[in-house]
Amino acid sequence: MRKPTCAIVTGAAGNLGRAIAVRLASEGVNLVCVDRTSEALNTMVQTLPPKTKVLTFAGADLSNPAVAQAMVEAAADSFGGVDALVNTVGGFASGPVDGDALDQWDLMMNLNARVALVTSIAVLPTMQTARYGRIVHIAAAPGLKAGANQAGYAASKAAVLRLTESIAAEHRGNRITANCILPGTIDTPQNRAAMPDAKVSDWVSPDAIARLIAFLVSSEAAVVTGAAIPATGLE
Repeated sequence: MRKPTCAIVTGAAGNLGRAIAVRLASEGVNLVCVDRTSEALNTMVQTLPPKTKVLTFAGADLSNPAVAQAMVEAAADSFGGVDALVNTVGGFASGPVDGDALDQWDLMMNLNARVALVTSIAVLPTMQTARYGRIVHIAAAPGLKAGANQAGYAASKAAVLRLTESIAAEHRGNRITANCILPGTIDTPQNRAAMPDAKVSDWVSPDAIARLIAFLVSSEAAVVTGAAIPATGLE
């Protein structure tokens, strides 16, 4: 089984990003960990196995193509290329379709759809050269069907799904796969604080999602591409 020698994890200082970085590091993968805050990144790195080879890339606005390109160039300089991109950057906002909807729409499209597009564009050339690559984005169930007060968020996640499907179709011949994860409610301190009366036993742990992603970026998952994979079951 071929394992990625270098994986970029965006949003690496977040709950899900940290779990993914720890999981991949435990499998011997070299990491490029990207986030906006250097302090949070440095704290996260302390949780990785001692022998992990990791490059941190802080202060990154990944909606900016030049920043995303610099991220990939740093990865290539340190590790010779990029085998996998795991993009966890995103945001959530809700509200009705009214006079304030346009600002929310632009925010969601930038955080969710544009970042997914920009980071994919940045990593694809090096993957094409290697004729191998794995791309995983985090989508959401409203990208399949929106509910009330979800127009901007749902549309942005739908864009991530369609982007992923297009990448998968375009790069199948280069052995580059692209997939999306559609998580259930993730068990994080922030979600527990926001929903104190929720049934936490139905939530999904970040580590469970990280294990799924570790499979998707491995060579064993070569036949899985263009998929929107629900991650909502119980461990």
